[in-house]
Amino acid sequence: MDEPGEGRGGAGRVEAFSDGVIAIIVTIMVLELKVPEHGDWRALLPLWPIFLAYVLSYAYVAIYWVNHHRLFSHAVRVSNTLIWSNMALLFTLSLIPFSTAYLGTHHFSTEAAQLYLASMALPSICYAWLHAAIRSVSKHDGRTDAYHVATSRKGYAAIAVYIAGIPLSAVSPWLGIACAALVALFWIKPWSRLDSLFLRCEAPG
Repeated sequence: MDEPGEGRGGAGRVEAFSDGVIAIIVTIMVLELKVPEHGDWRALLPLWPIFLAYVLSYAYVAIYWVNHHRLFSHAVRVSNTLIWSNMALLFTLSLIPFSTAYLGTHHFSTEAAQLYLASMALPSICYAWLHAAIRSVSKHDGRTDAYHVATSRKGYAAIAVYIAGIPLSAVSPWLGIACAALVALFWIKPWSRLDSLFLRCEAPG
């Protein structure tokens, strides 16, 4: 049973807490960009893997924040499942700074790319759980239902791409990174023509 008084105000509190945690995650990631001892341009060149990993992860975390904000706009009340699925999402997102640092420090090695893809798959799974929780406490009309259907299918497709990227990274780490980039294209806009395509897809029967 839902707690009394946990309506839109409660959803706003959960979203505000999430905003703070995501801001901390981004801050932790940028701390991995260590300033070189020497002041010439050549000293910056060895940092490119770390900087590239940071840029990729910053983009992914930003995309999560944008879609998280859009998703919470549909919650009209709060449930226990919503709160705990959101906490699970934040926990998995908090692992990204580690996998990002590992990816950059080990220069996009096979093992680093596989760990990175795994760390990206976990938030995707938790986001699907959070989406299902919010879908159960949102209003129902044509536009909202269309959003939920497309988002649900897109989420499952993203999980599949991330998981596929893990073995593909054994062939080439850049194939795994390409899978992550493909998922980013899925979500870079909360609603796009791609969502319309997912909406037209038949649900698996």
